[in-house]
Amino acid sequence: MTTVGAVDVHYDNHQQAKAALVTCRELTFSTIVSEHVTDIARTEPYEPGKLYKRELPCIRAVLALGPQLELLVVDGYATLDPLGRPGLGAYAADAFGIPVIGVAKTPFRTATHAAEVIRGSATKPLYVTAAGGLEIEEAARIVRALAGPNRLPAVLARVDNLARGRFRPNSDHQAT
Repeated sequence: MTTVGAVDVHYDNHQQAKAALVTCRELTFSTIVSEHVTDIARTEPYEPGKLYKRELPCIRAVLALGPQLELLVVDGYATLDPLGRPGLGAYAADAFGIPVIGVAKTPFRTATHAAEVIRGSATKPLYVTAAGGLEIEEAARIVRALAGPNRLPAVLARVDNLARGRFRPNSDHQAT
């Protein structure tokens, strides 16, 4: 059985953050198995071009609360150019030893290799990249099939809202 997760991190103005993880047992993320949220008391300052230094410790903290994953979806890019320059997703794939799909909402000038995925009735694409041995074409197929009728898949909207503190983890799931 596959266990997959989506993560997001939201920062406040005081170098603190909230990290969220939603896990499912199928690649469409149709049925949530667990939701986890953790507060991060102190984060690294933002460094342009080095987002991973700030995000990875937060992602690591929330992943420690959930089950072992076989695939991770992140908000952002896995790779930043056709030559494979690492983005957040590639650093996460390396750190956690699992394939990572990067789903970005805006284009990045050097990410000309990203697969543009149109979902629902949207006219603007999502930009999909992959790392950890997963091909971009397969990652794009997975993102197209993610549950939800909107441009942003339901799981990414859910994990974003959890990280922003707009929702509490659903008590029907194994939340922390």
